[in-house]
Amino acid sequence: MMLPKEGHLLRIFIGESDKHEGMALYEWIVRKARELGLAGATVLRGIEGFGAHSRIHKAQILRLSEDLPILVEIVDTKEKIEHFLPLIDEAIKDGLVTLENVEIRFYRSGS
Repeated sequence: MMLPKEGHLLRIFIGESDKHEGMALYEWIVRKARELGLAGATVLRGIEGFGAHSRIHKAQILRLSEDLPILVEIVDTKEKIEHFLPLIDEAIKDGLVTLENVEIRFYRSGS
């Protein structure tokens, strides 16, 4: 797959415990992005953060259940990301989604 020099970065800020269709929301987003042929997706787990409710979510050694911040990043063409946005809009109940222009230097698999 080739990507043009000009792309878009989609950032999705959600919670680790968020669910959709019986699975973790971040897993659902990654699978849906792959199904639709987007270039790739990366999930990052934060150690601390807060969102619209201003409630602090923090990693603590003695806590068994976590609801840490999750960031999903996807880079692709504007057209593909615009097609993807309505799908995730319906799935995300609490969160933040941003979109920005990026310059793609290279995209390769190494094989």
